[in-house]
Amino acid sequence: MKMIKTVLAATVALGLSQAVYATELEVTHWWTSGGEAAAVTELAKAFDASGDKWKDGAIAGSGGTARPIIISRIMGGDPMGATQLNHGKQAEELIAAGLLLDLTEVAEKEKWREVIKPVSLLDSCTVNGKVYCAPLNIHSWQWLWLSHKAFADAKVEVPKNWDELVAAAPKLEAAGKVPLAVGQQPWQSAGVFNVMAIAIAGMDSWKAVFVDKKAEVATGAEFAKVFAAADQARKMSAKTNVQDWNQATNLVITGGAGGQIMGDWAQGEFQLANQTAGKDYTCLPGLGVNEVISTGGDAFYFPVVKDKEKTEAQKRLAALMVSQQVQVAFNLKKGSLPVRSDIDLNTANDCMKKGLKILADGKILPDVNQTLTPDTVTQIEDLIVEFWNDQKISPADAQARFAKIISAEK
Repeated sequence: MKMIKTVLAATVALGLSQAVYATELEVTHWWTSGGEAAAVTELAKAFDASGDKWKDGAIAGSGGTARPIIISRIMGGDPMGATQLNHGKQAEELIAAGLLLDLTEVAEKEKWREVIKPVSLLDSCTVNGKVYCAPLNIHSWQWLWLSHKAFADAKVEVPKNWDELVAAAPKLEAAGKVPLAVGQQPWQSAGVFNVMAIAIAGMDSWKAVFVDKKAEVATGAEFAKVFAAADQARKMSAKTNVQDWNQATNLVITGGAGGQIMGDWAQGEFQLANQTAGKDYTCLPGLGVNEVISTGGDAFYFPVVKDKEKTEAQKRLAALMVSQQVQVAFNLKKGSLPVRSDIDLNTANDCMKKGLKILADGKILPDVNQTLTPDTVTQIEDLIVEFWNDQKISPADAQARFAKIISAEK
């Protein structure tokens, strides 16, 4: 409570000292679920309190839906003031075209290189020595969320790892539960596979395939275990019958499903439902098998605009997003981890504390979008979606096709 009061006081003070600005910025993003919207509200409140004005430009759907709209607007001469955007080739093309604002001055003034940990988050924003985005959080896919109600109804203990969930699946089904909730959006099944690739194969094998691009490891015994687990997962999730990821999370919250493999953003939905980690649900990093955190996350880019006042407001918003008070307020609502290493999250729940410990222990890996080209990521996603939806494709056949994609990676 003391930390929350301090944050609010700092935000109010910031608003009183900077109320002369009053510049409106449209901010586009694809955070539209209940928990995500609550987190975005924290950003908007802080920006408004600083004297500027947040104009929300939420785009319904996933990043796959929003990104083309965002990029089209920037390239078409109708830029927003700030936008959520993933690192990668698309951002680099916008930078090369001179369409994104250079934030190096802000990064140096705010000492981002000293306070942002791991520094790879800032490196992902850096092109040719210049900083072009503000890292906002650390999001990791590596979580298995389990419903205490579902397992109590099925009269089985809450699992401690992936194998125990598989073993409990028949009892969950007998109790009318979906053992594993996976929505029908393609990125969800692809994300499940990526989590399994680390948790089941292990860190060394994962690095050999996703970082070093060793096709011989992709065809080996460790990845055979991954595809066998993916086969179990597609069977356990076959009756999910929902589309969106947060609908799948809601099945876990309400006890309709035993578990869900989903990123830590799911935690925002549990919090919105007033559920308590350790009491109403359990979170298992690395499926309870290999506790690691992938250090992907969200960042905001700022398109070049002609209005100098808006440019200055963009710089203020970038600095504000990485500030201590906003890092606390936003990430507590989002369920993600802060990008700063110098803040106290004593109000964090059990799941966030698990993530912070893993991060402090250095058990981290880059996100697949940081190690593979966009084309390779898309090919793997297409393969996994096809595998997920077609039981006739055997794990061995899918593994062989996966290895072929890895061998072609440049």
